[in-house]
Amino acid sequence: MLRQFLGIGGVAEFRLERRVVASAELTRPAAAPRPGALAALRSSGTRGWSAEQEREFCARAAAAAEEAVGLRAYPGQLVAALALLHGHGVQMATGEGKTLAGALAAIAGALQGRSVHVLSVNDYLARRDAEWMAPLYSAFGISVGWVSAELDRDERRSAYLCEVTYVSVSEVAFDVLRDRFRTDPADDAIVERDVALVDEVDAVLIDEATTPLVLAGEASPDQDDGLAADIDPRVVAAAVAELHDGTDFEVDSDRRNVSLTDAGTARIEQSLGLTNLFASDHDHLTAVNLALHARTLVQRDVDYLVRDGALEVVNTARGRIAAAQRWPDGLHAAIEAKEGLGTSVLSEVLDSITVRALIRGYASVCGMSGTAMDVAELLAESYGFTTGEVDPRVPSVRDDLPDRVFRTRDEKQRALVEHVVVVARTGRPVLIGTGSVAASETLATALAEAGVATVVLNAKNDAEEAEIIARAGEFGRVTISTQMAGRGTDIRLGGVDEHDRERILGLGGLYVIGAERQSSSRLDGQLRGRAGRQGDPGSTVFFASLDDDVIVANLDVAEKEGGDAIRADAALFDHAQRVAEATREQLRTSTLHYSEIPARQREAVLRLREGVFHGEVPEGLTSDESAAGLAVLELQFGTEAVVEFRRELVLHHLDAEWSRHAAVLAAAREGIHLRSLARDDPLAVYDKIAYSEFEQFVPRVSAAVAEAVASARAAGRVDAGLAALRRPSSTWTYMVVDDPFGSPERRLARRITRGLRRLVG
Repeated sequence: MLRQFLGIGGVAEFRLERRVVASAELTRPAAAPRPGALAALRSSGTRGWSAEQEREFCARAAAAAEEAVGLRAYPGQLVAALALLHGHGVQMATGEGKTLAGALAAIAGALQGRSVHVLSVNDYLARRDAEWMAPLYSAFGISVGWVSAELDRDERRSAYLCEVTYVSVSEVAFDVLRDRFRTDPADDAIVERDVALVDEVDAVLIDEATTPLVLAGEASPDQDDGLAADIDPRVVAAAVAELHDGTDFEVDSDRRNVSLTDAGTARIEQSLGLTNLFASDHDHLTAVNLALHARTLVQRDVDYLVRDGALEVVNTARGRIAAAQRWPDGLHAAIEAKEGLGTSVLSEVLDSITVRALIRGYASVCGMSGTAMDVAELLAESYGFTTGEVDPRVPSVRDDLPDRVFRTRDEKQRALVEHVVVVARTGRPVLIGTGSVAASETLATALAEAGVATVVLNAKNDAEEAEIIARAGEFGRVTISTQMAGRGTDIRLGGVDEHDRERILGLGGLYVIGAERQSSSRLDGQLRGRAGRQGDPGSTVFFASLDDDVIVANLDVAEKEGGDAIRADAALFDHAQRVAEATREQLRTSTLHYSEIPARQREAVLRLREGVFHGEVPEGLTSDESAAGLAVLELQFGTEAVVEFRRELVLHHLDAEWSRHAAVLAAAREGIHLRSLARDDPLAVYDKIAYSEFEQFVPRVSAAVAEAVASARAAGRVDAGLAALRRPSSTWTYMVVDDPFGSPERRLARRITRGLRRLVG
C-alpha cells in the first residue's frame, strides 16, 4: 500500500486472491481431489477458472498437500499460488513455503492445459523439489519431471514432455540453443516455452538478465583466441609474475583496471625479447594485459577455485561454484596459465542467448522470491507483470540489531571473533555470512584459534550445502558460509528434527551475523531472512569496515582528508549500496540496449532457418546459379538426395554465417566505448555497424551455397559436398562470467556514475 501511495510502479495487492482463499477456507473438504472434481477443473482448458473453480481448487489443494506430502497449505501459500497462476510476482519471507506454493501454482496451470516450467537456480533444487512434490502432483494426476546436466537428449525430451518440468535456468537455455542447431527433420525441438514459474525471480530476471548463455564448439584449426600462435600464455604469465605492484604496474582505487608503468613496460619487453610492446605487428600487448588482469584482478578462492587440476569459476553473488561457466577464452586461458594448469580447448561461439531473452520467449512469466518487491518496478518494466507481497503466517519477531562499524578490516575481524566467542559460549546457534571462500576460511581459522569450533560451507564443499545448512539451528553450532547459503533449505531451531527447539528458543533463536555488507541491500536482506523463520525468535547484526569491498568499490573515502572526516556508520554503507545499485542498473540498461539488435537479427535468421529445416528455401538464400546447379544434380542423383543436400548445405551456411556475424558484433561492441571519447553516441555507432553488417548476411550465405553447389557439380557427388561441411565434432555450453576488464557497457557505466561516488560529510 505504501509503495502505491508513493507512486512506485509494478505493485500488486492480491485482493482478489485473498477473497477467494478466504471463502475456500470456510468449505475446505477433508478429502483429497476426486476424479470428478479434477475432470471439471481440467475441462476449463486454458480459458482460466471462475472464482468458484478457484475456490474448489484451493480447498482440494489444501487437503491434498497434507495427505500427499505432509504439509499443510496455509492461506498465504494459497494466495501466493493463485497470484502466480494469475501471472504475478510474489514476495514471501524465508521459511514461508515457496516450494509448496510454486507446486500448487504449477498444478493449477497444468490443470488448465498449460505446460509449466518451474525454473530454479541450480540442478540440485530442480531435482529435489520435483521429487519432493511428486506425490502431490500424482494426487492431481499431473505428470512431473526434472532436467539436470547429466541427462542425455532422450531423457531431457521425456522430462519436457511432462506437464510440469523442474529445470535450472541455465539448462533450459542450453536446450533452447541446441534446438536451434537441429539438422534432422525427425528430431523435434524438445523445449516448448509456455509458462515460466521462476524461483528467486529477482536474482534470475534482474541480476542475471544480461548474462549470456553460450553454445560453443571446438574452433577450426585456423581460429585462435585473438593471440598469435607463437605467443605462449604460460611464458607471458611467468613474465608478468615478476612485476612489482606500484613500480611496474598500478591498480586503480576500485580495483577494476590495471595498467603497466613505463618501468613495467621496459621489464616486459626485456623478459619477452621485444623491441616495442606496442608495435602493431604482434599481439603481445593483448597477451600481457590478459595476464596482468589475471594476476591482479581475478583472485583465487574469491573468483575461482583450482580443484582436480581444473579451473572452477565461483559465482560471487552466491559463493558457490558456477557450474559450466567460464570467462571469455583469452582471459580464461590467462588464468589457467597463471595457475600452471593445462589450457582448455579453444572454443568457437556458435550461438548465445541472454537470460532475459530466454524468459521473454515464454508465453507467460511469473515468479517468487524473498526480496522481489525491491525490484517490482523493474520486473513490470522488463517482463510485464506486477509483484505483490504475501504477509508471513506469523508476524516476525526477529531483532535486527544496528550495524557495528569499524575503520579497518583488522579491527572488525577482532571484534567479530570476540563477539562470536561470547555468543558461542551460551550454545546459541550462529550463522555467519562472508563474502568469499578466502574470507570464510580466514574467519574459521581465527575462531578456531579462539577456541570456537565451526562448520564452513563454501564453494569447496558446496555438495554438502543442504545438509550443513539444515543443521545450522542446532545447539552449540557455529556455521560460516559464503553469501546466499542454503537457498531452499529450512533452518529449524534445535536441528532437523527440532529435538532441542525449546532450548534454542530460550536462547533467542538463530543468530545471523553478516561479516560484511554486500553490494546489494537485497543480498543483505536475504541473509537476515535466515533468522526468525515463521515467527521464531532470532537476531541479526552486520559487522562492517571502511575498507570493505562495498565501500572501496563505490565511494571515494580516501579523498576525505585521510578518512578522518568520514562518519563510520551504517548510513555510509547504505549510500555505497545505492551507488552500486545505480551503477548496476545503468550497466543493465546499457547492456540490454546493445543486445536488442543482435536479438532481433537472430530471430530473423531463426525464421529463415526454420523454413529451410522444414524443406522450404526462402527467397535469396539460393541464387539463380545455385538453383541451376541443384537442378542438374537432381537429374543425376534424384530429388530426395538433392533436397537433403540442399537442406544440409543451407543450414550449415546459415549457422556458420551467424557465428561469424556474432563475432563481428562482439568485436565492434568491445571497442565501441572509445567512440564516447570522440563525443559520438556509442550505441548509435554500434547500431549502424550491426545493420550494415546484417545487410550482407543473406548475400554471404547465398554466395557460400553457390560455391558449394559448384564444387559438388565439379566432383559429380552430392555426398562430397556434404563431407566438406565442417560442423564442430563436439559442442558444450557455458555461461559467460563478467570479464574483469569490464564489459564495454561497464566501462561506460563507470564514467557515467562517477559523480555518484561523492560523499556527504
